[in-house]
Amino acid sequence: MDAASVAFLREVLSTTGWVERTRELGLSLRSTRTPGGLLVVGTPDDEPWHLAAHLGDEARMSGLAQLSPTLVRWSPPPGAPPHLSVGVDRIQAARRGETLFVVAEQKAPAPLLERVDDARRTGATILALDGGDPELEDLAHDALAVPPHDDLFSFDAAQHLVSMAAGEASRSRGRLLDRLARLAERITGPHVSD
Repeated sequence: MDAASVAFLREVLSTTGWVERTRELGLSLRSTRTPGGLLVVGTPDDEPWHLAAHLGDEARMSGLAQLSPTLVRWSPPPGAPPHLSVGVDRIQAARRGETLFVVAEQKAPAPLLERVDDARRTGATILALDGGDPELEDLAHDALAVPPHDDLFSFDAAQHLVSMAAGEASRSRGRLLDRLARLAERITGPHVSD
């Protein structure tokens, strides 16, 4: 999905709340402090290599080195290039300042949940993009659940919106003002011109 397609998708979803939630999760990905400290992991049957590639692109285009992901794989093949050879043991080494981003459309298996819990205990920030997994969401500091049978919004679309939101070059001050404006609108209602 190219940038124009993502922009069109955002326009279509503008009244649904999905755009805001994907932006919030995308901004949470920026909390990672160091390049390579954003660990992206899926389930043994579904590795999020496509999302990791998009985050790598966003890191390069935005100049936000902390978005440069480390794809964590369950069974990296022998002789794989370094960026494709990081195994799940890397999750055990996750520390404060690093982010573990779990991308699991299906229910997370127990071994993944155990590793996520360990990473949380050592101070890593846990984020999740999932298909509605309460156990995973309980472990996450921030999670976005995409219902499996939503006719308008798919898991794939969520990945594209989150990765693009992570790389958006908005200033901290602008984000704060946007959040304050949204909060004021929720409290007082929308502004109506005369």
